Order: sequence, then C-alpha cells, then structure tokens
Amino acid sequence: MAKRRLGELRAKTERMHGKGNRNIRFEELTGSWLESIKSDLKPKSYDRRRVAIVGLTPFFKGMPVKAIGFSEIDRWKQKRGASISARSHNIELETLKNLLRYACKRGILLDNHADGFKRRKQPKAVVDLPTHEQFRVLARTLREAPQAVASGAADMVEFLAYSGMRVGEAREVCFRDVNFELGTILVTGGELGNKNHEERSIPLFPNLRKLISGIQAARPACDPASRIFGILSPRSAMILACKRAGLPNFTVHSLRHFFASNAIENGINFKVISDWLGHSDGGILVAKTYGHLRAEYSATMAERMSFEAGATPQPSFSVVPKVVAA
Repeated sequence: MAKRRLGELRAKTERMHGKGNRNIRFEELTGSWLESIKSDLKPKSYDRRRVAIVGLTPFFKGMPVKAIGFSEIDRWKQKRGASISARSHNIELETLKNLLRYACKRGILLDNHADGFKRRKQPKAVVDLPTHEQFRVLARTLREAPQAVASGAADMVEFLAYSGMRVGEAREVCFRDVNFELGTILVTGGELGNKNHEERSIPLFPNLRKLISGIQAARPACDPASRIFGILSPRSAMILACKRAGLPNFTVHSLRHFFASNAIENGINFKVISDWLGHSDGGILVAKTYGHLRAEYSATMAERMSFEAGATPQPSFSVVPKVVAA
C-alpha cells in the first residue's frame, strides 16, 4: 500500500514540472477555467460562476495558485463569509473547489485544500404560492388589462399555472409541440434545452387543452413552427396585476408552486409530479419543496378526522408519506 501511495504521489508531482504551471497566478487560472467550462453550462449557470469569481478575486488576486493553502482559504472564509448570505457563501466555496480541482488536474496543485471546508447551512426558503381564490383574482385582473391580453401575458400566466413549466421552457413551446390526438405537450427548452438537458412530454391537462385551443382559434393561420408566446416572461404584467388587485407579489415561479401543490392535493404520486416538473431525482425534491398543503386545505381535511368508535372516514385523497433526503 505504501509503495502504491508513493507511486501516486510521484505521478502527481511529475505533472507539476511544467514551466507554464510554476508561477501561474489566481486571475490567470480563473480566466482559463471560465473559458473551459463556458461550453458546458447554460448562460445563467455560467454567469453564476463568473459572479462568484468576482467575489473571490479580491482575496486571492496576485497570489500564485500553488500558494493557496488552508490558511489562505480560511482567511477568505473569515472575512468574506461573515458579510454574505449562506447561499452566496456556498456558491463561492463551490466555485473555489471547482477552480482548484481544475488546478490539480492541470498539475498546478498537489491537493485541493478547499475540499476541507464545509458549506454553511441555508435557511429553508418559504414557498410562495397563491390560493385558488387568489389565482382566480390574478387571472381575472390580467384578463381585464388590455395590454396584458394583447402581449400574451394573461395567457402565459395561465399556461404556467396549468402546465407547471419553468418560464424559460414555456416561452420555447411551439404549436407543433402540442399533440391534441395523444393529449401531450413536448417540452424541449428550445436551442438551449431544459435545465436537465432532457426533453420531456407532459399531459395536456383539461385546463391546458382549453387554453391552447383558444389561443389557436385566435391565430388560425399561424405557422406550426412558431412559438405560442411572443414574450419572454409575464413578470411585469404580474407585478402590476398583483398591485392592482391587492395580492402578494407572486412571481412566475409561484405558478409552478401552484401547479405542484394542486397535484399533491389531488393525490398525485410524487414520482409522477417530478416527471411532469422535469426533475430527475424521482420525487425527492418535490417531497422536500412541495410536500405541503395549503392552510385552508389542511383545515378542511382536519374536519374529516374522527376518533369516535366505529367511525371509518373515507379520505378523498391518497396520503403520501413524507420523504426525507439522506
């Protein structure tokens, strides 16, 4: 075992003999690394790494990469970590780990000292979703706004709520992706693809079928290859509608929550919901994020609870066990 370890160490040190790797500095490495990952990431993911590098640079600029050890990283953690949120800290730490891992592969470093640092615990995000009544008010308010109707924002809001798609997926849906005979919609994500880079097919739910049929009827001569929506997002229209109707500031992602919550309330299996949403974890994220019921629904179900002898209440929905990630 000792001989094998020695051989591995020698192989690692031999990679460090290249002249170009001896004195490469942090900012030089970051430029090379960002270029190497650009083609593998979506623009938003790439920009997240680029912004993280901007946050890291003041602490390591001008420093030879081979000099970045535990003490230097710990200094960054103490000074920078106290001034940013847990989420930002974790993104920067993950970025630093990936960067130094790249340095190890290039033979610039023997070991990645960032691997010894742990992520900070992030507070659980509060899921913001409208009630059924709030959604009806939102939809009605948008329908009463001529600009929201003309731009397609009113239709897109309902489309997101009835399909559970991400807004980036919804704006790429074309008329040819809708198959009324099979009762499905193909979700491709367009040229950039979906978040998991996998196409999926979702059912043409009743409300969704009615909505798309109405849009098609209003555009009978449209090209099948054309997109259903001509806007990038209904965000601005939603902000105005929520303000006008006195509703909380719901976002386009709130509509995805609305879809998932409704599916859970109707007893749909977590695995099925995760497939509809485009998750690849078999339902774990759905259980953690959406595995809740609205307060009003919970209160209604509580009235059906009975502890009287001989009572056998029949539930109107299937109880889904809570899944806890390991």
